[in-house]
Amino acid sequence: MLNLNIKIEQLLSNNASDFEIATVIKSYIKDYLNSLNIVFNQSQGKDFFTKHTTKIDSFIQVMYKYLLRKHFGSYMPTSNSIPITLIALGSYGREQLCVYSDIDIMLLYEDVSGFNITPIIEEFMTLAWDSGLKLGSSVHTLEDIETSAKSDITIKTSILESRLIYGSKHLWFYFQNKLANIRKFEQKEFVLEKIEEHRKRLIKYPLCMQPNIKDGYGGMRESNMLFWIATITYGITNVKELSGELFSEDEYKNYRISLEYIFRIRNALHLCAKKKLDIVNFDILPELSTRLGFEDKTKVVKESLCMTKLFNSLHAVHRFTSIMIKKIVRIYLFEKSNILNLKKYRHEKNIYIYNRKVYCTFHMKPKKLNTLLKLLLKLPDDVNSFDKSFQYFVYQTIKPTVLTNTIKQNIYTLLKKDNLSPFVKLIYNAKLLRVILPSLKKIINQAQFDGYHVHPVDIHTIQALWHIENIKDKFVYNLYKSLDKTEQQLLKLLCLFHDSGKGRGKDHHLVGEVLFKKFANSFHIDNEFMNLGARIVKYHNKMNQVATTEDIYSEDVILHFTGLLQNKQTLKLLYILTYADVSAVGEFIYSSNTANLLRELFLQSLPAFENKELLKISSRRIAKENIIKNSMLYQEQPHTIKKKILSISSHQLFLKYKALDIVKISLYANDTRDFYYSLTNNDILTIRITRVVPLNLGFLLGKINFLNLTSMGIYKLFDDKKFFEITFDKAINDDDLPYIKEIIHLSFDMTKSIAIKKPNIQEKEIIIDCNHTKTLAQLKINTKDQKGLFAFVAKVFDDFNIEIHSAKIYSSKGKINDLLLIEKNGNFCTNKDEILKKLVVENKSS
Repeated sequence: MLNLNIKIEQLLSNNASDFEIATVIKSYIKDYLNSLNIVFNQSQGKDFFTKHTTKIDSFIQVMYKYLLRKHFGSYMPTSNSIPITLIALGSYGREQLCVYSDIDIMLLYEDVSGFNITPIIEEFMTLAWDSGLKLGSSVHTLEDIETSAKSDITIKTSILESRLIYGSKHLWFYFQNKLANIRKFEQKEFVLEKIEEHRKRLIKYPLCMQPNIKDGYGGMRESNMLFWIATITYGITNVKELSGELFSEDEYKNYRISLEYIFRIRNALHLCAKKKLDIVNFDILPELSTRLGFEDKTKVVKESLCMTKLFNSLHAVHRFTSIMIKKIVRIYLFEKSNILNLKKYRHEKNIYIYNRKVYCTFHMKPKKLNTLLKLLLKLPDDVNSFDKSFQYFVYQTIKPTVLTNTIKQNIYTLLKKDNLSPFVKLIYNAKLLRVILPSLKKIINQAQFDGYHVHPVDIHTIQALWHIENIKDKFVYNLYKSLDKTEQQLLKLLCLFHDSGKGRGKDHHLVGEVLFKKFANSFHIDNEFMNLGARIVKYHNKMNQVATTEDIYSEDVILHFTGLLQNKQTLKLLYILTYADVSAVGEFIYSSNTANLLRELFLQSLPAFENKELLKISSRRIAKENIIKNSMLYQEQPHTIKKKILSISSHQLFLKYKALDIVKISLYANDTRDFYYSLTNNDILTIRITRVVPLNLGFLLGKINFLNLTSMGIYKLFDDKKFFEITFDKAINDDDLPYIKEIIHLSFDMTKSIAIKKPNIQEKEIIIDCNHTKTLAQLKINTKDQKGLFAFVAKVFDDFNIEIHSAKIYSSKGKINDLLLIEKNGNFCTNKDEILKKLVVENKSS
């Protein structure tokens, strides 16, 4: 600043204009602001605030001193003699001025006839603005400041944090006397109005994935609130003065550590954004986390580490300030007339329940965890909230080193409460959730950056539980009421555990399944409910995914979905859990459209559980899919190939082949443009064909009729491709292989035909089911083994242009068992009588 002062003196000697002076000051301010990144690297939190505030003080002093030199020249009196005082207000006053925050300043003066005060004040304001300082200024006389503050709560609030920058100390002393009167004026009204104002602010800015660290939950404004109320009540100038009286040294230390981190975040936000910014948004988070020194770890990205620490700090600041504010405001809320009602609302010693809310004295001594659990279990079932006094009592609970069986039993009993959500919220707010349910420790303060969830995982989980107990959808509500007590209790546990696997570096569905089983075993939950719950945790977002992204009227989709769930009970519980999960994501996410889709999927899925055979097949397919997903070969494939493998139409392929074989078949099929085949001729001859173009199956089988067919599989894959595997009872001479290859090539000529002897099939040996599924009919043939039998059947199907979806042909001990799934393209079921006549021999006795 010395160089700046010298420069100004030079300009003064040259009779420079105010604008020229402002230009010079502006250049110095700009250079200073450009150096703040270096300053931040050295001092980040409160220290950065203090240094920045001090620097702004010095710029303001330079401008003010310049104006005094200009107006008084060589006859300038001491600053103490001039009746003007420059006073910092708001964040500037409490030395928490951020880089791009407005600089709130009050020019306090006394109108003395010997001084021409007005021009000095007006020129100061102009000079400050021309110099680039964003001043939020107010001008008051010593006479009117008290009146103004008493009539306007905003003015009163701002001057509570006033700080002398420069000017008359006499005037500052008189102002302090006025301030003492202002503090004492209508204290109760001020406190209650501030509390209401703060309540509305927290509703507007709740804790979310993109928190407002100034005005929101746990933000700097909460810290300010504590100071405002404390200084009005006790006349203190620093909250720390109440240490040992209102709170302990350790409590204050933990609070200040958390507040310091929020200070660092806000300073870094302004520097990253190069503008005023108080919301930690996703766009700025990567740069912000790097600036604060976070680095990616093996399973956690730096952004997540940054947000986890921020959420923890916001909770700590909110918990401390809200509890201490409640302690202070008791004196304003107390009414002697209420003493008579204490006995009426007394639950037990020092604990009271009024309007379903639990209160206690702040003097209650901490209890051991098991004692606390017993106390919570004795509370009435209709309790729906807890006062800060009771939360403070629970927060001080003496934690055990291990959870004994007795403690676990009481925890499990508590988890069975009808109104569980307020108790879980209490436990969470008191930092006991990780103690009572260690499996949930990773979701605490766990960020989720999917752009879908509004809240971090822990808040989302608690809100999902609340939605289970406050269902607004009538259809879902009636379904919930149809559950028995045990199912309802299980559903609430699933709410707590559905996202428990998040934050562990692996698929949270699979991790959550393991964690729920671990919890169930630890708390001795029977195997049936353990497996049911674990299955729902594993597939907890499957219903919403299917309802919103797939064709819920497709039978294959429904069969795959129900195959995952296995029974109606799972479907019902999953539906209600999905309602709660989606509702907890954010306001209006559970829309009428989402509700209709979920309800329709539920109704479409119910009948599928009646067909046990199809359900069993679907379940077996899903089990094979899970093995495929874990195979190295599958994981190496691009996403498009993975999607094709899992979209294979034929269930039979998944039932017959090993996981690795299915992946290899799919890879060959993906590369096939017309057709591809392979022959193996070891102990037996096996022909494998993958085709895109049509295959003249009747011709192929007819031409190799000299071989005994033992089995054949036809499997519909993807992209209109099919895979055939045809097996014969023995190998052939290698010299005959070229002939077989030639026949295969000729079989892709659909004009080829061959006469095939009609086999002896009786009508009773054929079963046709046109209602097998909505899209497939079924044909079963159980008869004696005959050469060319399936070649004949294939030729008949070709004649009627019938498409075989899947086929399982098998012969043993002189009998054949053929199973064909036929696509309902209008050619089979409408012509089934005529087809039957073609297939069976006439009964001569008739």
